[in-house]
Amino acid sequence: MRRLIKRTKSTSSGERGAAGVVVAVMMLVLVGAGAVAVDVGQIYSERAQLQNGADASALAVALSCKQGTCNTSLADGLANSNSNDAASTAAVDLSQAGLVTVTTSTKNGSSSFLTNLFANAINAGPVTVGAQATAGFGVPGSGSGFPLALSDNCFNLASGSQTAEVQKMSYKPGGTCTGPSGTQIPGGWGWLDEDTPCNAVTQVGTNEMGSDPGNNPPSGCATILGTWKTTLLAGGEVKAIFPVFDVASGTGQNATFNVIGYATFKIWGWKFGNNGVYEFRNTSTDPGMTSALACTGGNDRCVIGQFVKYTAIGSGTFVPGGVDLGTSEIRLIK
Repeated sequence: MRRLIKRTKSTSSGERGAAGVVVAVMMLVLVGAGAVAVDVGQIYSERAQLQNGADASALAVALSCKQGTCNTSLADGLANSNSNDAASTAAVDLSQAGLVTVTTSTKNGSSSFLTNLFANAINAGPVTVGAQATAGFGVPGSGSGFPLALSDNCFNLASGSQTAEVQKMSYKPGGTCTGPSGTQIPGGWGWLDEDTPCNAVTQVGTNEMGSDPGNNPPSGCATILGTWKTTLLAGGEVKAIFPVFDVASGTGQNATFNVIGYATFKIWGWKFGNNGVYEFRNTSTDPGMTSALACTGGNDRCVIGQFVKYTAIGSGTFVPGGVDLGTSEIRLIK
């Protein structure tokens, strides 16, 4: 009996030692897993900050290029200001015409590694973190918006250097530089076929835009015109980018416009129909209007305002190639 009891005590002591080893190993695994989880979060956060810096830098350098001189020094400052530790670096690539590519990375002294990681405690190496963005810039060759096209023959659009004179662009059946409504398209302006309510997608050079003939605008424009009216009454500005055509051919629904570029019009008022939101500040008694600018006749249609230089900044596919009419685009394309 004594020998049996002794042997049992010896086995129990050995098991206690084995359990201690298992616990130590498991603690190391748990600490390592926790460190990796924290570090992965840190890496994702760092990459998001670097991506913000790359996006902002690409757009800023592209804007400077469009204005005349590519200022690549903007990139480092924007990369730093978009990172929490203000320790980022940026490289700018201008090798492709009309494109700016910015690559950002973490900066730790002279290295590009993210070294302040918990996983260093288990001998994990440093991690390289970076991001990249590309912006395109230039004169747009495509667009979408209010379904109205303007002629380059009737209005002051020379070389994109607008004088911002206030103009009335009118469509009156039988008037100068226009044609009758209904069966023919006007030579001064024309409604376009819609892709979605009150919106036409247009492109330079590859297609001719179909017309939607008649004296009144296509359906579904009341909401947009109401938004324009609200903005102007609140003291804001409405700038609409219109496609510009050089040749109009055909009649009625079978007519087409050859789009050559895009011009931005700062709108003062309009008359696209009778009553409601289809008329706004279109008489000589309205603020800023004169008898020469007013559009008062029952069948008269007009839009009143100024052509202005304008740069649209956004994201998505950039299609260059139009005539320079004072409107440019900067798009974050990837």
